[in-house]
Amino acid sequence: MTSFPLKSTSGRWVLTATILASAMAFIDSTALNVVLPALQKGLNASGADLFWVLNAYLLVLAALILVGGSLGDKLGRKRVYMVGIFVFIVGSVACGLAPDVGWLIGFRVVQGVGGALMIPGSLSLLSSSIDPGERGKAIGTWSAVTTVVTMGGPVLGGALADAGLWRGIFYINVPIGLLTLLILWRRVPESKEAGAGRKLDIPGVLAIATGLAALTFGFLRTADSGSGGEAPGGSAAPGFGTWEVWGALALGVALLGVFVWIESRRKDPMMPLDLFANRTFSGVNALTFFLYAGLGAGMLFLSLDLVQAQGYSQLQSGLTFLPFTVLMISLARWAGSLADKYGARLFLTVGPAAAGLGLLMLSFVGKTRGPVDYWTHFLPGVLVLGLGMSFTVAPLTTTVMSAVSDEHSGVASGINNAMTRIAGVFANAIFGALAVLFFAGALRGQLDGLGLSSREKQEVMAQAANLGNARPPAGVPAAEALTRIYREEFIGVYGDVLRLAAMLAFLGAVMGLLFVRGKEL
Repeated sequence: MTSFPLKSTSGRWVLTATILASAMAFIDSTALNVVLPALQKGLNASGADLFWVLNAYLLVLAALILVGGSLGDKLGRKRVYMVGIFVFIVGSVACGLAPDVGWLIGFRVVQGVGGALMIPGSLSLLSSSIDPGERGKAIGTWSAVTTVVTMGGPVLGGALADAGLWRGIFYINVPIGLLTLLILWRRVPESKEAGAGRKLDIPGVLAIATGLAALTFGFLRTADSGSGGEAPGGSAAPGFGTWEVWGALALGVALLGVFVWIESRRKDPMMPLDLFANRTFSGVNALTFFLYAGLGAGMLFLSLDLVQAQGYSQLQSGLTFLPFTVLMISLARWAGSLADKYGARLFLTVGPAAAGLGLLMLSFVGKTRGPVDYWTHFLPGVLVLGLGMSFTVAPLTTTVMSAVSDEHSGVASGINNAMTRIAGVFANAIFGALAVLFFAGALRGQLDGLGLSSREKQEVMAQAANLGNARPPAGVPAAEALTRIYREEFIGVYGDVLRLAAMLAFLGAVMGLLFVRGKEL
């Protein structure tokens, strides 16, 4: 406990508990990305199944995370936080025991419910329990330590996957979660909004939950876009132009409009709309969306490129992010303290811009000889990306929480976390769909000289939905040439996606420059 430089003993325990719980949630997400190939083999899952394993959790989390923040403010932040941790533990055990991929997807939904109650509570408890003068330092410490553990997730996941123990990424949540519950129960006092009763904004809850769920579902369905072949079973794969996608998106937008109308008429809304009258609060949430959409897409496709195109093992892929971790350890807390002293505007402009530059550098890495070329090809971009995020994370979080009063800290945390998760959905779904379209288009131009029949071309094009995991169909000639084409064209798609991701990070920097006033806070 003495390693956390806070004067309040209860504040130190809050910091410890929130670090443990956040690390549990973040390790689960990052390690899962790495073990997907082993999971696919173990459960005999299709590529579409894997995509839904990732996004079932995000869908529920994006839909309910704002509700979790509001519940914490009204019913007690510690109480709701502990319920969320318990539900997350139960979901994790169920995921580890899942007999097939269908059950696993269902249990990931349970994890999402727990995460929606748990994740907003971390920053809400920190903000309401720690003196404002130490808040930036505390959040910087929280950011640094959770990032260290989080970025260790790929290493842990890679090691477990290579050992055939991919289910261990779910079981490891159990001891961490139980220790966190013990600390919260024994050492952390309750905290809730002054004068809060038990009356909840039920119409608002239903409108925001179903609206975000519909939007999220619509985005996820776009990732099933046709690749030029056919979906399993012979039916055309859904895409951007289907009634399912546009219907879900239209319903989501309509319900969010209803939610705004409800909140504008209630005396005790779950999301006070006057929060968005604060220029800094609105701008920094836009920054969060753009930056984390770019970061999510970049990290996802970098991992795919390393394993599926560059020849890295799952463990080697996880180890490539260690320099990022070292930078976060060294700089995140310091950046939080500097933002307290000098204001956040500089950090929230230069940081996202540097992150975008790192993604841009990584986008130009083509075919390499494997891990031996990591130091000269991938490492420079990883370092610049890590430097940018190190100077962004703590000032960003502090700015969001400082822009509102303590009584709305849970709502503010929920809104900002919802932006992060919706950005993740955007990255996984929309960028995944775009990548399939880019990949399919690139493949079409390469098949004419291979002497394939129309049926064989259709079978080859159907593999585009698997991106870097595309393999020549059985019985199709020119298998060696097809393997080379798949690899080279996927590397090209990887570069296109990372350049788009860099543009989103640069947009985040523009938001920081225009809307954050730094020291004035």
